[in-house]
Amino acid sequence: MTTNERIQEALLAWYRKHARDLPWRRTRDPYAIWLSEVMLQQTRVDTVIPYFDRFLDELPTVEALADASEEKVISLWSGLGYYRRARMLHEGAKAIAKRPFPKTATALQEVRGIGRYTAGAVASIAFGEPAPLVDGNVARVLARLFGIEDDLRKPKGMERIWSIAGTIVAMEDPGSWNQALMELGATVCTPRAPRCLLCPLSKECKARKSGREQELPVMSAKRPPVLQRRVAIALSADNGDVALVRRAASGIFAGMWEIPSIELANGEAHEAAAQRLGRFIGATCSGMAVRGEVVHVLTHRRLEVTVIGAELTSRALRLSPDRAEYDDVALMSRDEGAVRTKSTYGKKLMKMAFPSKTRGR
Repeated sequence: MTTNERIQEALLAWYRKHARDLPWRRTRDPYAIWLSEVMLQQTRVDTVIPYFDRFLDELPTVEALADASEEKVISLWSGLGYYRRARMLHEGAKAIAKRPFPKTATALQEVRGIGRYTAGAVASIAFGEPAPLVDGNVARVLARLFGIEDDLRKPKGMERIWSIAGTIVAMEDPGSWNQALMELGATVCTPRAPRCLLCPLSKECKARKSGREQELPVMSAKRPPVLQRRVAIALSADNGDVALVRRAASGIFAGMWEIPSIELANGEAHEAAAQRLGRFIGATCSGMAVRGEVVHVLTHRRLEVTVIGAELTSRALRLSPDRAEYDDVALMSRDEGAVRTKSTYGKKLMKMAFPSKTRGR
């Protein structure tokens, strides 16, 4: 028996005994598997489960997703964050619904929004193709198992891991094999304090043999998120309506409604920035007062936003063409605004601006 065969036999036996019972593991439906993989990107399993179940209850087939409105899709996704994933999923469904579901990793990657990892997951789990996949968990397992010292945050290191994944993928049950690798990384071969005594591959693991399980994989330091200071202005009309803007279809928070905000210029006072923002959305206002600060951290940036409240003295709002990050502005009731605001960032702004109206939403 070769080394690879011993590894496959040991890991698959462990997986059959220890695999978590997750809803997407009870099906071979490629649509459900695709949905789960997209939802699981940068999101914890426990968080995803209720979203996954609810999404499939509402949109049980790829055709149903393709026919759904973007507003419906975003509403079902609300709270998961990284909304670009939902839009790409929706766009991909529209393409797939026009033809038979692609069955190979190569064909799946022809669908916009399906990358190398997701294609490998769907092809192997749903269709039994011996296609490799590499996510963070798999990369860590393989780097330790084979003693890989290349930096996994650099292309050369990840290509080496992908090459290993392609040579070691089990031919007879590639879906279970790929899930077993991910499961081992998620539950045993963890980033810190790996549980090597419980690992079915400890006898084969080069990192374990050399006492380097804490040192591998090699990962260069992440760049710290770029700080961006902004001012948001919460404008209330005399009847209680609030002014919200919609983000443009591309870029950060694409298509999301929120309280308007603007980046602070160097040395600019908050009130001056708020007045500049008011001009951009065609608003005249009075009685500015700071409500508080919202901090929101994204993958590559940290937003520190001072929220200012003000009374809107004119209801004739109109976006300036200079505000390319927004494509619409509207007055709506606070209740409607709370419903239309889907992103976590937008909800934070609403809660800071109108705490009594948004509590519990």
